Amino acid sequence: MKCDVLTLFPDIITAYLNESIMKRARENKLLDVHPVNIRDFTSDVHRTVDDYPFGGGAGMVFKPEPIFRAMDHLNEDGEARKVILLSPRGIPFDQKKAECFAGETRRLTFICGRYEGIDERVKHLVDEEVSIGDYVMTGGELAALVIIDAVTRLVPGAVGDASSVKDESFSSGLLEYPQYTRPGEFRGMKVPDVLLSGNHEEIRQWRRKQALKTTMKVRPEMLDRIDLDESDKKMISEISSEDD
Repeated sequence: MKCDVLTLFPDIITAYLNESIMKRARENKLLDVHPVNIRDFTSDVHRTVDDYPFGGGAGMVFKPEPIFRAMDHLNEDGEARKVILLSPRGIPFDQKKAECFAGETRRLTFICGRYEGIDERVKHLVDEEVSIGDYVMTGGELAALVIIDAVTRLVPGAVGDASSVKDESFSSGLLEYPQYTRPGEFRGMKVPDVLLSGNHEEIRQWRRKQALKTTMKVRPEMLDRIDLDESDKKMISEISSEDD
């Protein structure tokens, strides 16, 4: 996966990418991220990137000129790009969107906003606005990293055990089932017997039922977005009876 990140704080991007799975993915040439310092494309001695909003109002607005110049510079390499603006007005980012980005053949280019907003004319550069949640952050850097992390995990070879990605929350449309490891008993809390039984089919069914139960409790609206087979419906009925 190839990415550019237009930002005022490239060190934030670099620091995260130098750890764990992201670092290994870069070392294995599975991830190529190019942080671009927007201040390098200003034209005044103070490297100014913001100004007061027309019409008045609180705060400052990100100027369009340095962002356009940065994009002009990047486009000199002739690579096709999908330009993504991190914005609270954007399409919500979820696992399906991560899968969509993972299959993208164009280079993903993220624009990280700051201040009270970004000049509306920058939208002429943008293919898509994306939000990671209904809240306001100081800047788009963490949002860009969230997306890069989620998408990188879907790149073949980035995660050591590919089956772990398949089983993760949201990949199946459900939240993930509970996980346990050694010791078998800790401070009076025991691992469910079924997980120690060695019966793979019973374990599979238990995990599916637990995933359904967790989703029903925490994110019930997710059940409306997936196809439930007869076995799932039976489990849901059993869960409802148990709760009653």
